[in-house]
Amino acid sequence: MKRSRRSITLAVATAAVLTTTALTGCGALDTALDCVKTADAIATSVNNLQQAVSNASNDVTQIEESLNAIDTELGNLEKTTGNADLSKAIDDLSKGVESVRTAVKNGDTTPDIKPVTDAAGEIAKVCTPG
Repeated sequence: MKRSRRSITLAVATAAVLTTTALTGCGALDTALDCVKTADAIATSVNNLQQAVSNASNDVTQIEESLNAIDTELGNLEKTTGNADLSKAIDDLSKGVESVRTAVKNGDTTPDIKPVTDAAGEIAKVCTPG
């Protein structure tokens, strides 16, 4: 009787460990998928920013709209990351967005967006699975 109880206890403990591992793995997978989706959304927003800068003589408000979209996606990504490389890329992108925003506020209709594109590329690299 003792032996079968021990076997049942061991089986239950093993199942609990396997379930926890599986759930943790799924959580990591969900986070990775969120990262990829958000990186894709950021890339789209950066492309929109590039187009807005190219067309700034027609409508400067498009630049602001693109910057706002990038800020929104960064906010989503910040909530899901614990990765140091990704956190640095998010910080770099935030600084780049702020720099472009300041330049536009100061009347620059063709701001330098290279820091934004570089940081977005880094986010894409960090979020791309293996």
